Amino acid sequence: MQGRANHFVLFRALLACAAALVCLPAAAATAAPDQPAPAAIPNNSFPIASDARLAGDDTQTRFIVDLDAKVPLRAFTLADPYRVVIDLPQINFRLPAAVGTSGRGLIKAFRYGLVMPGGSRIVLELAGPARIAKADMLDAANGQPARMVIELDSVDRTAFEAQLGAEKGPELRPSVGAADVTASVTGGVETAKPEATKDDLRPVVVLDPGHGGIDNGTQSASGIAEKTLVLDFALALRDQMEKAGKYRVVLTRADDTFIPLNDRVKIARARGAALFVSIHADALPRSEGDAQGATIYTLSDKASDAEAQRLADAENKADAIGGVNLTEEPTEVADILIDLAQRETKTFSNRFARTLMREMKGTTRLHKNPLKSAGFRVLKAPDVPSVLLELGYVSNKGDLQQLVSEQWRTKTVGAVAQAIDSFFAKRVVSAKPD
Repeated sequence: MQGRANHFVLFRALLACAAALVCLPAAAATAAPDQPAPAAIPNNSFPIASDARLAGDDTQTRFIVDLDAKVPLRAFTLADPYRVVIDLPQINFRLPAAVGTSGRGLIKAFRYGLVMPGGSRIVLELAGPARIAKADMLDAANGQPARMVIELDSVDRTAFEAQLGAEKGPELRPSVGAADVTASVTGGVETAKPEATKDDLRPVVVLDPGHGGIDNGTQSASGIAEKTLVLDFALALRDQMEKAGKYRVVLTRADDTFIPLNDRVKIARARGAALFVSIHADALPRSEGDAQGATIYTLSDKASDAEAQRLADAENKADAIGGVNLTEEPTEVADILIDLAQRETKTFSNRFARTLMREMKGTTRLHKNPLKSAGFRVLKAPDVPSVLLELGYVSNKGDLQQLVSEQWRTKTVGAVAQAIDSFFAKRVVSAKPD
């Protein structure tokens, strides 16, 4: 009788068959898993956006962005919620603090940031249905900088639906090739040497710093963004794991880039990951009181409590925040095989969660209920043990002090790395014949 690891191999083989039959997302993602990510482009080489403002009323509203050079743009609308998405080549945003948090007229608020290597995005949150009347990029003139001008007109739902997805503006051409962008998003950032990966039998561990680019995640009262805190932690964890040399470490993002939730899962499956760790930092609205400490989440159809449900709902909106919801659901043909694989995967996921809790207990403050579960989309790879680690609450002063502390980060990174070592040591034992 073979051990658990052999069962896991069988489930992966079954899933591969299912993917071939019904074109699961992972089938396309495995096409070029070992392509290197495109080289980083110096930040100072991009056009600069220096200001953004709104004008108008509930009937007509204008959105204006000042730039130091004209760039192509592509603008289109999305529904539920009502949004206007503006895609641009990569922009260096140097906008005033807190810009976009309040609105005017037809625009409630707006977000901006990197959405892929070579591409930036601005998302306008609308107060109701509207159509794009104009989307222009104006030349600098009369002492004024180049400007992007988006004009919106109020319409009813029927008129809005008639122009859903219709694009305004010239064709957008990112500053890196489309193939490079796809490789970066679906392949992840491989940190092992490329020439060593083909015959490298070390387990693949995927570290997933949450949010990024246009999606800031939660923010502290002082403006510290979750996306920055969790990236710093993931990079430090990667560096420590690489020094040990026991694993191939893959990052879903290594910079301030937006990665859709499904693509994060695809990266793990395309690389044949043996473990997926998504790293986040939570926050509570002032009206909901205070909470503190790290929490470890595993996947469950039913949330373990109301707070777990709240967090899962918030995290699962990441694609909508990024501007386009790319949800891909498996067909019923694959559901049975996926369910079988997920049962085995959940066993390993829960085991790692308990191990992680024990290791972190000695180095950082834990939530009063540190082990929870909910329906996080990013944990839904059916054949990859996965957990979501909330390092703490940026809304809690004590937790925030830890999150920005290099000393705390070093200790906690060590605890997470030790938990990963312990997890794989047990996996090796379980793989031996019974």
